[in-house]
Amino acid sequence: MNTSTTGQPVGPLTAQPGKYLTFTLGRERYGLPVLVVREIIRLCPITPVASMPPHVRGVINLRGKVIPVVDLRIRFGLPDPVDHDRTCIVITQVAAAGGGSRPYGAIVDGVEEVAAYAADDLVPTPDFGTSIDTRFITGMARSGAGVVTLIDLEAIARADREPT
Repeated sequence: MNTSTTGQPVGPLTAQPGKYLTFTLGRERYGLPVLVVREIIRLCPITPVASMPPHVRGVINLRGKVIPVVDLRIRFGLPDPVDHDRTCIVITQVAAAGGGSRPYGAIVDGVEEVAAYAADDLVPTPDFGTSIDTRFITGMARSGAGVVTLIDLEAIARADREPT
């Protein structure tokens, strides 16, 4: 296990230097590698699908393609989302179960910017203890006076495909 300069254990750093789309969920800032982002659309009507977990809001029809949509706020166990004028859907590409890729939508509270992070800006996920699920976090990026949590949407999509 890795240790920090204070001797505290930290999780693995899988985030890579590069450009990230930053967005908000509540008061927190998150980032996705910009290369997985295809487009950002306004929140539109979502068709619910029976027997889905609560964070899977349903599907949308985007130019003839049916795209699953997850609410990242619910997925991360944050307080109930309240949709507003900045709420949007980030359309990404993730791996398909049978190979190739597929579109995947993620509802966020608001998009901020595309930020470039150098290797020196990135740090591993802190060790929060065994009861905290950090499998969707690839690392943290120091940004000004704050920190951006870098997430792995691929891991979230993969977990959604796994039987519970």
